[in-house]
Amino acid sequence: MTTVEHPDRLSPEDVALIKATAERLQASIERVIVGKADVVRLALVALLCEGHILLEDVPGLGKTTMAKAIARSVDCSFRRIQFTPDLMPSDITGINYYNQKLGEFVFREGPLIAQVVLADEINRATPRTQAALLEAMEEHQITVEGVTTRLPSPFLVMATQNPVELEGTFPLPEAQLDRFLVRLKLGYPGEDDEDEILRRFETVNPLESLEPAIDGAELVRLAAALRHLHVEPAVRRYAVQIVQATRTDPAFELGASPRGSLALFRTARALAAINGRDYVLPDDVKTMAPYVLPHRLILSTQARLRGRGTDELLAEVLQRVPVPIGA
Repeated sequence: MTTVEHPDRLSPEDVALIKATAERLQASIERVIVGKADVVRLALVALLCEGHILLEDVPGLGKTTMAKAIARSVDCSFRRIQFTPDLMPSDITGINYYNQKLGEFVFREGPLIAQVVLADEINRATPRTQAALLEAMEEHQITVEGVTTRLPSPFLVMATQNPVELEGTFPLPEAQLDRFLVRLKLGYPGEDDEDEILRRFETVNPLESLEPAIDGAELVRLAAALRHLHVEPAVRRYAVQIVQATRTDPAFELGASPRGSLALFRTARALAAINGRDYVLPDDVKTMAPYVLPHRLILSTQARLRGRGTDELLAEVLQRVPVPIGA
C-alpha cells in the first residue's frame, strides 16, 4: 500500500487512495449490513476521522452487527464490553492486584485497552462506569490509582444504545454525548432488503468470514493525511456560523460546543475525500450537520412542550444560515 505523504495540501493521488480505501471498507461491511449504504458511508467518515460512533436505534436492527462488521474490517485489536448496571469502572479499565508469586502488585488490563472497543448497550451502565470512558475517549488514556496508561492508536469506541427502553437505563450525560463524533440510526429495512437479509443469513453468518480491508497503521496515516485537505475560509466560516446559530436560537437551551465545530469541520473534510475531492463544499458541511450536531444540543422547555424535535429544529437552522456563494 502506498504511504500517504503530508504536503501542505493533499495531492490528487492521496485523495484517490482515501476514496479507494473507503470503497474497499464499504464493500466489506455491506457483505453483512444490507440496504444501509448511506449509514455505512457515514460510519466510514467517522472511522477515517478516528472518531467515536454512537449507534442508536430500537433492538434487532443490526447495531451490534454493524459495529462488529466495522471492527472486523479493520485489522485492529478488538474488545467488546457488555454494559450492565452492576458493571464497575475497574471492570473496563483494569485493576492492580497483588501477585503472590512475584511478591508485587501487577496491573491487569481491562477490555478498554484495545484499538476498537464495542460498548454494547452503553446506557445500561451506571453514571460512574460511564464516566470511566470520558478520559479514554477524549485523551486516549486511562488513569488507574494515579497511574496513567496510554491507549493504543487508533482508539475507537463504537457504542450502541436503545433510545426507547427506559427501565434499567441511565441516559448518557451531555459531556459523554459530546465525545461521540457522530450519532447514527439504522432504521427498519425495506421489504426487498429484509428479504435479502434472510437469504444471506439463511445458512451461514457472513460476519464470520469477513476479512480485514485495512490495518490500524494505515488508518492512522489516512486520518493524518486528511488534515491537509483544502478548505476554503468561506466554507470553514459556514461551519462556524451553523454552530453559532444553535447557540443563539431560543429553541435550544444549550447549543453545540467548539468540539461540535471541530467535529463538523473534520467530518466534512472526510466526506469530501471519500467522494474523491481534494476540497470541501458547503454541501459537505450541510450533509454532516444532522449526524454531528443533534446529540450535542439540548432543547428549551418551550420547544419540548410544543413537541418540536432536535432534528427538525436543526433543519430550520440550516435553512436560515446563508450558504457561501462560489465556495
